[in-house]
Amino acid sequence: MSRVANSPINVPSGVEVKVNGQDVSVKGPKGALEFTVHNMVNANIDENVVSVAANKKTQQAVALAGTTRALVNNMVTGVSAGFEKKLQLIGVGYRAQAKGKVLNLTLGFSHPVEFAVPEGITIETPSQTEITVQGIDKQLVGQVAANIRAYRPPEPYKGKGVRYADEHVVRKEAKKK
Repeated sequence: MSRVANSPINVPSGVEVKVNGQDVSVKGPKGALEFTVHNMVNANIDENVVSVAANKKTQQAVALAGTTRALVNNMVTGVSAGFEKKLQLIGVGYRAQAKGKVLNLTLGFSHPVEFAVPEGITIETPSQTEITVQGIDKQLVGQVAANIRAYRPPEPYKGKGVRYADEHVVRKEAKKK
């Protein structure tokens, strides 16, 4: 039994949630998001409280109910507060600079890396070695941060590369003579 699906979602003031059949739309001060609920799951709204329940008592339906509840909760949080991921560049000469819809990265390659920022995401560079990815869609924010990190993931010997701000890189000992 999914305990996640049983807990209701409280809608904060300033956020509007509409349930039209299987479609859930959320509007807030930061933007709007839409989601289509699976056929095995029902979503209901009663006075600023959204509840999600499975149609059947099968294992798949109960699992989908918990997943749907988490996704709708992320939508409500996204349009009200938003999501952000912070990245750090560690290494000599590693730099980042945001220019409009392009993030220019210097990561020790023979060429500069230009990352095109997708729609709905804002990227800021408070310093040359810090990147902040912000947006209302949690999945998209995480994917963009992972794509930036994938250009030069942290290596285990010196720890150089692009890492999340809260990431701990396990270091290896160098080879001994």
